Amino acid sequence: MAASWREGCPVPLSQLRLITLSYWNYDNRVSTGELVMHADHTSQMETVFEALYDARFPIQRMELVDNFAADDNLSMAANNTSGFNCREVDGSPGVWSNHAFGAAVDINPLVNPYVTTSRILPPEGAIFADRSVEVLGGIYPDGPVVAAFDAVGWGWGGRWRSGKDWQHFSASGG
Repeated sequence: MAASWREGCPVPLSQLRLITLSYWNYDNRVSTGELVMHADHTSQMETVFEALYDARFPIQRMELVDNFAADDNLSMAANNTSGFNCREVDGSPGVWSNHAFGAAVDINPLVNPYVTTSRILPPEGAIFADRSVEVLGGIYPDGPVVAAFDAVGWGWGGRWRSGKDWQHFSASGG
């Protein structure tokens, strides 16, 4: 984690854990991926991803953001499901993201973009902003992903009032 964690991050490295998880990929085959989360959230994530596995929910890839030099934009454009990344909230300098605390997960972010009135992240996800069109790996209110995170008490960015972060789930809901 030479790129995603550094001195000054709000969570010490000793409180983070690497989780290895099985998931169904876009080719309908079982794959193994990795997430880094805060130690307090590892059992919740194991529960969530077990439910997604049982539902055969497709995830395109699950790699550490270090494989993308901790660049959130590159990771999202690659449709990479990820957890910890010591970064600020996009557009809010000095405000740590829940990802920086190991308390957030983004799932299939290319096909589940962050959408506001003025921008879409990743920009390559613009073709997936219309949520009335269901896509492979898409997250929808009555689907298995929202149900799995609801079961462990995590909030979904698809329920935010201002902007929608269809990919984002966090312990605090933010």
